[in-house]
Amino acid sequence: MESAASRSGTYQSRNKRRVVLAGGSGFIGRSLARELLARNYEVVVLTRTPGERTDGVVEAEWSGAHIGEWIKYLDGAEAVVNLTGKNINCPHTPENLRELAESRLNSVRAITLSFPHVKIQPRVWVQAGAIGFYGDQKKRTCDEDSRNGNDDLADICRQWEYAFNSAVVPKTRKVLLRIGFVLGRDGGALPVLAGLTKWFLGGTAGSGKQFISWIQVADLTRMFVEAIERENISGTFNAVAPNPVTNKDFMRELRRALHRPWSPPVPEWAVKLGSRLMKSEPSLALSGCRVVPKRFLEAGFKFQFPELRDALKNLYQ
Repeated sequence: MESAASRSGTYQSRNKRRVVLAGGSGFIGRSLARELLARNYEVVVLTRTPGERTDGVVEAEWSGAHIGEWIKYLDGAEAVVNLTGKNINCPHTPENLRELAESRLNSVRAITLSFPHVKIQPRVWVQAGAIGFYGDQKKRTCDEDSRNGNDDLADICRQWEYAFNSAVVPKTRKVLLRIGFVLGRDGGALPVLAGLTKWFLGGTAGSGKQFISWIQVADLTRMFVEAIERENISGTFNAVAPNPVTNKDFMRELRRALHRPWSPPVPEWAVKLGSRLMKSEPSLALSGCRVVPKRFLEAGFKFQFPELRDALKNLYQ
């Protein structure tokens, strides 16, 4: 059987190690692409709306669900990194939950199905996951061996991980990163919280006792790079900083960084009302999980920002 890569022609690189970023046009993908370019990698971003870029990144079209011409870029690639998935910051209606699950499962399946059509398979596959896998565990500390949660997002994460772990790609090392709340100025939820805080609306949400397991985007980017480059990195890793904090402490440090000494607390009913107005999901603010990066620490990963105050100061100084 003639492969899709054979039909389209094997992609010839410029003698650089190539990394393919599926769903790489988002916040995390942009940061990772910049770092890889600085390290002299060739970067290919798979996206639904490819265009011409001036930074050296090549963009290729993919649907997030089917094999296409994009698989030629996998042939001989150093790594494929899958960042695809619908944003969870939406009302968790049955329809949205279905789309959240399908966007994740379909992309994993598409990459899995592409491997038999590639002559030289990628050396490593790094798959984005989420600490939502653990569900709302209150004060319980979770590491990579902790049990799966029992809410809707935890179930989606379980299915997501199962699809990845079930992929039979014997020539490719596999790494799964369960990502926490990513702190960066260019995307994610932090700019929204910062905007509210600047308007003196950055108070404690609900009880304030729910934990936020965060990671500064610079450290997360380095985690992806180490997953690509280090042969001893394989399996599942929590991609979070070593010092999770409660919502109360997080919002206090954010107010400090933005020079807003006080904001009124936001009771649970107000969080729910605000989420409805902003077309968001209140459980994202009212629940949490205390997650630690046990395996990254054991692997000797050096955090640039292990403490929240320094992480925020770097972003807003």
